[in-house]
Amino acid sequence: MEELIVNVANLGFPIAVSVYLLVRIESKLESLSLSIHELSRVIASIK
Repeated sequence: MEELIVNVANLGFPIAVSVYLLVRIESKLESLSLSIHELSRVIASIK
């Protein structure tokens, strides 16, 4: 039981940081994707 608590303590922080960063990056990737689609639409209309 004590070994399980130690493992959770050692792995919990990296997992929490990874989840936090993935959530933050996901919104930025969505914004970047929308910008790329908008740019390609504008380039297509120029041609």
